[in-house]
Amino acid sequence: MKLSSAKISKESKGASPSHGGHHKNSFHWKRQSHHSILPLQPVDQLEKWSSVAVDMYNNSSSSNNNNNHHHQPQTSHTSTSRSSDYSAGGEGEPSAAGNKWASRLLKECARAIYDKDSSKIHHLLWMLNELASPYGDCDQKLASYFLQALFCKATESGQRCFKTLTLVAEKSHCFDSARKLILKFQEVSPWTTFGHVAANGAILEALDGEPKLHIIDISNTLCTQWPTLLEALATRNDDTPHLKLTVVVTANIVRSVMKEISQRMEKFARLMGVPFEFNVISGLNHLGQLTKDALGVLEDEAVAVNCMGALRGVSVEERAAVIGMFQSLGPKVVTVVEEEADFSSTRYDFVKCFEECLRFYTVYFEMLEESFNPTSNEKLMLERECSRGIIRVLACDDDQDNEGERERRERGSQWSERLKEAFSPVGFSDDVVDDVKALLKRYKPGWALAQPDQNETGLYLTWKEEPVVWVSAWKP
Repeated sequence: MKLSSAKISKESKGASPSHGGHHKNSFHWKRQSHHSILPLQPVDQLEKWSSVAVDMYNNSSSSNNNNNHHHQPQTSHTSTSRSSDYSAGGEGEPSAAGNKWASRLLKECARAIYDKDSSKIHHLLWMLNELASPYGDCDQKLASYFLQALFCKATESGQRCFKTLTLVAEKSHCFDSARKLILKFQEVSPWTTFGHVAANGAILEALDGEPKLHIIDISNTLCTQWPTLLEALATRNDDTPHLKLTVVVTANIVRSVMKEISQRMEKFARLMGVPFEFNVISGLNHLGQLTKDALGVLEDEAVAVNCMGALRGVSVEERAAVIGMFQSLGPKVVTVVEEEADFSSTRYDFVKCFEECLRFYTVYFEMLEESFNPTSNEKLMLERECSRGIIRVLACDDDQDNEGERERRERGSQWSERLKEAFSPVGFSDDVVDDVKALLKRYKPGWALAQPDQNETGLYLTWKEEPVVWVSAWKP
């Protein structure tokens, strides 16, 4: 098993004659080597959280395949060459999708639905149905998943379809498959690890020297963020602090695996020698139901609130109240990671919202295509997860559905305006920025770090110069 970067730094310093004495006394977690807060390689996490060897998701995957066909409106899977023939003959305006056939057809269909042009809707849905396939190239996949959302929008069946897809996903969900999926994603793409590294760096610096820590984790990455932070705490120059980790769960699909995660987190904390308490708050339909009392924050605890892709699930009208609740906790730091898209200000303009949704998922699907092997089961599972989100944004009426989470992403600049009502931005230190840059070197070319100008806050992860993920840190 490979040693994590934090352990390597600690042991190399202890062995160096220039440091002398016991290596722990000569080591300070906040000023570690360049890789101090980089996450463990996924293979290391699988070994350290070992239980039973993870299967290749064969049974669940085949079950998903069968269930998926019941809800996909397409009836045929046309070859890639056929879609390419259409692309060569079509004309259209330049678009974020690279002027490809799927983008043009999908936008035409969205406009027809907005205009209530039934004959054109039927014609375009039929054409998309002939060309789309969840197993084809990027255009065919986009056509397949957006066709489903357009069909639901046209037939006003979005809520029913979304709930059905969610129930199917929950039924086949288990810890081993979920862990394997997220760790494989983190191995081939920094989409989530970018936020982990930056947020962990900000949290460690804000809580430096505090004896009792309370991290409130509201995220969707199954606690894969925390092993590296636990290692960093174990190597602090002063006494190892007591850490309470409170995980807030709003999705049933995550709630089902929290028992397994709890056991592994507690075992890992014992291995690291960190006094540790793990709590789970579940039973919430959405984050707007979370209260200060439920979190059990004590007066002598230094609090950090970590939001990884969580705020977009809050209804637009409740976001100020949720941020105000975070402020009432008196946190040392609040870290926020969100995907860079605007499904909020456009939510009452179907065509604009559709175009923004198509732009975002085109980038995401192309990233998956270049990051994974063509036959990857994990890639197919991630693409299928998108289908629920696309339907939630385009075919479900937020005003009519008072249960569950939304998918109303906002851009970093929009989140900044909201957060500035309760907090002040905290700049990321040079050490944290260096760690993020080192992380990106692990992955294929195309990824980069973008630092906004002085009028903006946070850091951006870019894929081929397109901002895709935003991370920021805040204090009262």
